[in-house]
Amino acid sequence: MTRAEHRFVLLNVFAVSGRSLSGNPLCVFEQGEPLSSEQMQALARQFNLSETTFVLPPSNAAATKRVRIFTPSFEMPFAGHPTLGTAHVVRSLTAIGDRLALEMKAGLVEVIAHGDEWTLRTAHGPETRKPEASRALLAAMLGLDESALADEADGPALWVDTGAEQLVIPLRTPEHVAAARPKADLLLGHGFSPKRGASMAYVWAPAGDGRILARFFFSKDGGVVEDPATGSACANLGGWLVATGKPLPARFTISQGEFVHRPSELGLHVDEDRHIYVTGLVEELGRGSLTL
Repeated sequence: MTRAEHRFVLLNVFAVSGRSLSGNPLCVFEQGEPLSSEQMQALARQFNLSETTFVLPPSNAAATKRVRIFTPSFEMPFAGHPTLGTAHVVRSLTAIGDRLALEMKAGLVEVIAHGDEWTLRTAHGPETRKPEASRALLAAMLGLDESALADEADGPALWVDTGAEQLVIPLRTPEHVAAARPKADLLLGHGFSPKRGASMAYVWAPAGDGRILARFFFSKDGGVVEDPATGSACANLGGWLVATGKPLPARFTISQGEFVHRPSELGLHVDEDRHIYVTGLVEELGRGSLTL
């Protein structure tokens, strides 16, 4: 039986400049076409990072490359830090320059670089729906009192989808964000997205001077896991700003990951035309190969 070598790159995305081993880790396989979907899923499970991506020839003539994104459990239509990190690898493979278009299951995603800082534009504008759970239930799901949730008049909790649906819940203060302790059973029930087949919640609060403190929780193996940096949720926060009629243009720096000892920094920009952009620093850690 013939065995083949498969090259991969390890990166950190949404890294904090000057802080080593910050941001969200990612593994990118440079040539995914020899691999089956089952092998891709198995490799994502082997590396056990939040996401592993595979670079493929595009089927869309407007795309630079096609990308498939896998968590250890399932394939995703879109995710922010895999998009930016994969774009960084694609640039090194193609020498095409700093402007790319990546074909995702969610659609064509435009990506632009300034050095090693990458910016994506979401595949589409926000699709939203109201959660079925009451404010009291959402607060209980987060292990908080109902008073921790932002006033309804300032903007309600919403399911938002700019590429991957997530539950976006505004809180009053950064202290309330820090105090969140989600309950696994309630997150499975009230944070479940039928569209995604997964449970999650993104909580955030203004932290002054154009900054936001955010945390992203999701269910895994019956428990609750916190993500160090979630580009798709940052994009959905932009969708929340659009859906709730907040003043535009808007620009924020989002801090995430400090509570899991992986400090991360994400840039969010929503322009006057309601286009949503997410920016992050990408740092390459190393390269390797494996044989299958």
